[in-house]
Amino acid sequence: MDPMIWVIDDDASIRFVFSKTLSVNNITHRLFENAETALEALEKETPDVVVSDIKMPGMNGIELIDKFHKIDANIPFIIMTAHSDLSSAIDAFDEGSFEYLPKPFDIEQAIAVIRRAAVHRVNMSQLQTKRNEPNGANIEKEIEDDNDIIGKAPAMQDVFKFVGRVSKTDLPVLIIGECGTGRCKVAKALHNHGDRKNNSFTILNTSSIPQDMIQYELFGDANSNKPSLIEQAQNGTIFISEINEMPMDCQNRLLMLLKSGLYAKIGSQDMLRANVRVIVSTSVNLEEKISLGLFNSELYYKLSVINITIPPLRERNNDIPLLTKYFLNQIARESHCEPKKLTSEVLVFLCRLPWPGNVRQLKNLCKYLSIMVTGRDIQLVDLPQDILHAKNIQNKNTNALSDGEKENVTWQSLLRTWVDNKLKQGEKDILSEAVPEFEKIMLEATLTFTGNHKQESARLLGWGRNTLTRKIKDLNLTKF
Repeated sequence: MDPMIWVIDDDASIRFVFSKTLSVNNITHRLFENAETALEALEKETPDVVVSDIKMPGMNGIELIDKFHKIDANIPFIIMTAHSDLSSAIDAFDEGSFEYLPKPFDIEQAIAVIRRAAVHRVNMSQLQTKRNEPNGANIEKEIEDDNDIIGKAPAMQDVFKFVGRVSKTDLPVLIIGECGTGRCKVAKALHNHGDRKNNSFTILNTSSIPQDMIQYELFGDANSNKPSLIEQAQNGTIFISEINEMPMDCQNRLLMLLKSGLYAKIGSQDMLRANVRVIVSTSVNLEEKISLGLFNSELYYKLSVINITIPPLRERNNDIPLLTKYFLNQIARESHCEPKKLTSEVLVFLCRLPWPGNVRQLKNLCKYLSIMVTGRDIQLVDLPQDILHAKNIQNKNTNALSDGEKENVTWQSLLRTWVDNKLKQGEKDILSEAVPEFEKIMLEATLTFTGNHKQESARLLGWGRNTLTRKIKDLNLTKF
């Protein structure tokens, strides 16, 4: 069934424009000049999407949202306003608005938002149906528990193999990788696929608490009733992030625990037995720490029986299209809306970035784009400024894209990416830079193809022989 769209605005010109555009797009709709008449119609039928002005005589758009949602909480509301201030936007979203359109807006953009809202309406209906099924209560839990580690790169496949092989053991594991690569996810995967999966998975992040408190958190205080992390992890797993930040005295205590399974609370001589698996991670070279006397060499060798190295995102950029699609779909599923899609220009651009924050940075970007981009397709101009102006863009082309994705990448799209970047950086007179480079590439490729045959090259390029000779001189193509 086609969606029914209601447009509520006291401005006749706005209603006229929407009516014409919705009709052209074959979208069923009704028009209302005030909130009261729309509420009267609501007694007989229910719309799939409502587009409403925020400032109207009588009842305003914010009050109208509440009235409609008391009848059907899943009706998406698109609020229009000429008062595009922060307060209006916050009020609209606080009351459950699906989208916020500050006037004046592009009508085609508004239609794109309406289509997305209609899809959201369908998704919400399907979700409600699933919730009413016998296993419906588990839907949100399944989403929350979806902690797959994504990657097709050979280095990531090695990580998967390590997890599969060592998860059933109780051996300590040292996970090596930069911040944001997913070290905690790998540790959790080791726990979830092991024999301790039904018991606690406890995390100690040594970089987030004062160093003098680390040993109290880990081993407990004899003068306090607060359970230590080791006690909380009994029969389960304890994951220590950034083991390199652990003070030396605490390292010695951890070494004793790994050797004997025994430990003592701080301030006590009584030995306690612990049954825990220890998994640790580091973002630095521990052997260098040992050479500087900052890390216990015996503890290092005890922990590094099994090392798992997670590659940084810049070394597996062929996974970026897969990761972005996964994150955008996951965010859309959690938000019960249609997932955003990256254009080929954006994919090419993202695959060339250095990603100092690794996968975590990429996921946060996907969250930002899912919230901030109104349309379905994410364009290069939609990227935040810090991403567009990222330094040290890698000199890579489209090798990180799959064959299917490469099909959509053209020289025009790559040129568009170049132009967008130049304009964003505030550069001017860009044609004077682009045209000579374009002609130089055309000339070099054609002359190489013809074996430096000038007459044939001129014919293929559509130039005269004299023009070709002049261009070779002007562009300083001395090898020809």
